[in-house]
Amino acid sequence: MTLTRLDPPLSQEVMSDSDGEFFFGSVAPGPFQLTIASPGFTAQTSSGTLHSGEDYIVPPVALTVASSASEVKVLLTPVEIAQAEIKDEEKQRVLGVIPNFYVTYNSAAAPLNPRQKFELAWKLTVDPVNFGVTAAIAGIQQGTNAYSGYGQGAQGYGKRLAAAYADSVSSTFIGGAILPSLFKQDPRFFYKGTGSRHSRFFYAIANAVICKGDNGRWQANYSGLLGSLAAGGISNLYYPESDRDATITFENTLISIGASAANNVLQEFVIRKLTRNPPTYTPAKP
Repeated sequence: MTLTRLDPPLSQEVMSDSDGEFFFGSVAPGPFQLTIASPGFTAQTSSGTLHSGEDYIVPPVALTVASSASEVKVLLTPVEIAQAEIKDEEKQRVLGVIPNFYVTYNSAAAPLNPRQKFELAWKLTVDPVNFGVTAAIAGIQQGTNAYSGYGQGAQGYGKRLAAAYADSVSSTFIGGAILPSLFKQDPRFFYKGTGSRHSRFFYAIANAVICKGDNGRWQANYSGLLGSLAAGGISNLYYPESDRDATITFENTLISIGASAANNVLQEFVIRKLTRNPPTYTPAKP
């Protein structure tokens, strides 16, 4: 409790007893203001005038609980943010049909954890359109008699189909999930979409040999480069003996790098326009 004498100015404080009673002694006559306060309650004030020889009794005072305001912010974890972005990416299809899962239109996309990298690889691998494209590739190989060691007829087509699908699975999982998890790299292409055409073109070309790490920094794309080599090496286990050649494996790796660069250029300038309802993100500040 605080007692304030208005004239002359004077302030006294006392604590109430266990019954809530308090007492001020030796108070000079005159006007005063009494303030009653307790933690967690709204302070109450009263005023009056003490006359000479008078004992002033203050009427009982009931303190009310002080109002409080709390602000609660619910924030998603980086893993939850990445999962939400993956769901957007899994809806990306060129012309509404062809899967375009390995590109993000968010320049500040959250890094993927290993489970999410494997999820994205699995989603592409089992996509029906991927099966259709693989079947078409096997048909072209059959028509041109590529990998002649497989022969012709239904048996030859079946071998070509199995080999083509094995190529797709191994390259997707090794270069898009296994090695990115080991090297902590992001297997996606980060769409730029801003700047001059010249800068965007060279950005797309460079992304054939560099990638963004899970730490957000650009680095050599060990995952993609070694993934192409590894997938080519594995293919020597099931391709006809006449087509097994280490030199061809390295040549195919170089071709893969060139194809990746060409695909990145298309991603930067063409494919987004052909992708229905691509997600829109606010560009990250430099």
